[in-house]
Parts: sequence; structure tokens; C-alpha cells
Amino acid sequence: MRITDTRPAGAAGAAPGSRPAAKPEAAGGRAAADSVTVMGLAEAELSPGVRAALTALMEEVDRLRRELQQSHRRVEHLERLADQDTLVPLANRRAFLRELSRTMSFVERYGTAGSVLYFDVNDLKTINDTHGHAAGDAALHRIATVLAENLRGSDFVARLGGDEFGVILAQADQAAAQEKAAGLVALIAAEPLTWQGNAIPLSVAVGIHSLTAAGGPDAALHAADRAMYSDKRRAARLGEASGEARAGAAATADPPPVRR
Repeated sequence: MRITDTRPAGAAGAAPGSRPAAKPEAAGGRAAADSVTVMGLAEAELSPGVRAALTALMEEVDRLRRELQQSHRRVEHLERLADQDTLVPLANRRAFLRELSRTMSFVERYGTAGSVLYFDVNDLKTINDTHGHAAGDAALHRIATVLAENLRGSDFVARLGGDEFGVILAQADQAAAQEKAAGLVALIAAEPLTWQGNAIPLSVAVGIHSLTAAGGPDAALHAADRAMYSDKRRAARLGEASGEARAGAAATADPPPVRR
């Protein structure tokens, strides 16, 4: 066993009683056989018991180092699980609020733009009641996939709970956020979910809130939530008006001829 002292020979901070490293002899001579070891003691000066104790100590240090690395990996894994939604492959509300807080701090410090989108799935209860909860889960998966695949790497998406999703758009003002939200709504509605041979149409309502330095992440998310419900009520009014118009048109249409 050879345990070489890595301190420079003759260092000012050497411990009392330390011996300097053996120097090579003059030209034509040979280098000293022993190298400096712990506290300046050469290997030959260590008793078998001391060498065995040092070997055991180094093995224990190596074992503890491996255990510490494994603990760090476990902690990282648990932190990822704590931020992961339990149903869809997205972050959860906890992670979303943390990222929203970070984005708002960035907006406040640098005066940049940022927006948050709040999505709510329309008629998910009807899908669950008609086709089963597995179909409702599949609908949430489809919407989560559409959102995740159509955002920039600088954006952030999460499932906030139930049938609600949140998106943070970095460097996006109100106009850019409205354009992006409209595109995502159209992509979700573009293709129905096929479930056990049935085509289930999907649609979402969305609320948009521009981030400012005022308020915290909870207030920003609440504002986007209120905007989403306004969008849902507006869509409902439009649907009612459209239905009334169709009913009125049917009532005023000429009756079909009676065959004799």
C-alpha cells in the first residue's frame, strides 16, 4: 500500500512533526524508495495495524461517498415525482405555481412580457357519464399531448387539477397570447377523440392574463381563471343564440308539400 501525501513538500501549513518528502540523491544516485505518507510518515514506518486501519478507513469513506450519491439521486427522483401530475405526463399545480412565481419575478426585474393561459375542458362530465371515466381520462391525455407538443421550450404547461390546464407563455404580450390561445383551442377541436368506435368531440374554454409585477402567482392564476369563465359563458350565449336562430328558421320555413 502506498498512500501519497498530496501536499507540496515543505508547505508552510504542514502539521507539526511532518517530514519533508525524500529528495533524490545527487546525480548518479537513486531516488529514495519511500514516498511521504500520512502526516509525513513513510509507508515503511507504518505498522501493519496502522496500515490495516487506514485501508479500512478509506474503504468506509468510499462506501459513504457512494451512499451519498445514491441519496442525492433518490432525492432528485422524489422531487420529480412531487412535481409530476398523477394522471397525465405533465407537471402539476405545485410545479406550475413555482414556475409562475419565477416568471413573474423575471417580468418584474427586467420589464419583459409574459402571459398565463387557463384552459377548462368543456363537457368532460358528459363524456364521463356517456362513455365512462376511462374515456374522460383519454380526453385529458389527448388535450395534454396537444398542449405539450405545440409550445416553445421556454413555455411551461401543467395540469392544474380536474379538467383544468395552465400554460405560461414567456416573452408573450396580450396579443401574442391571444393568438397562441386561439391556435391551441383550434388544434384541440380539430380532431375528435376516437373511443371504442365513437368519435367524441373535444373543446376547451380559455382565459388569458398578462403578467405584471403586481400581485403573486395565486392572484395571476385566479385572474386567468375568471377570464376563462367569461369565455365559457360567452360561448354558451353564442350557442343559445345559434340554437334559437335555427329553431326560428325552422318555424318560419314553408311546410313540406303533402303527398296525396
